[in-house]
Amino acid sequence: MPSPVNFDSIALDSMMADWISALREYSVEALVVLGPDPFGQQQDRVLSAIHPPRFLDAALALASSRDFGAPWRESDAPLVAWQHIANSDAASSGRWRLLWLAHGFQSVVRVEFPLTSGRAFECFMLSPRQFHDRAEAAALAWSALNIWPLFKRTMAAASSPLSPRESECLVLAFEGLTARQTGERLQCTERTVNYHMANAMAKLKVDNKMSAIQRACWLGVI
Repeated sequence: MPSPVNFDSIALDSMMADWISALREYSVEALVVLGPDPFGQQQDRVLSAIHPPRFLDAALALASSRDFGAPWRESDAPLVAWQHIANSDAASSGRWRLLWLAHGFQSVVRVEFPLTSGRAFECFMLSPRQFHDRAEAAALAWSALNIWPLFKRTMAAASSPLSPRESECLVLAFEGLTARQTGERLQCTERTVNYHMANAMAKLKVDNKMSAIQRACWLGVI
């Protein structure tokens, strides 16, 4: 079963609480963000963020399922999905649906944020009532699109194994800068940049810069 990341970040928890509060008129009571497992296969997902934490069991079951995962992204399915969890066919298709139903939830809106190599972050907004108007689902999707850039940065800061300097070096490498140019930008030596890159590659369990950049994308660092 995928393991959750560290949810002790006060900033991340506060942002998710504010997000749910802003969606009060749509009765959204839970937010779940799944991300790609940077050390797993294309279909593997991990729980990147959740609020409130008491729904951890249902969120982990969602991460372990294949629903909305790689097969969904490889098809012509939309980036935004709206479903009634209580639908009889849907309820029998996965443990995560049964757990969310047991917690009293009826509807889910899912928004995808694509990454490289067929990976993606997925945001799930759950409500204890059924949505009967597409405008409600559209409003939830719009809220996710608006908050995502700031949310991704906050989430990466809370869960990334990389130091701020290692992240900076990877971001600049992603922009095409050489180690020497990166050193000039960060006002340090080329040797120092290579040191940070080596540490980043070790933490990300890869042996080259391009693979490190790719995995940093999957963590939300880039």
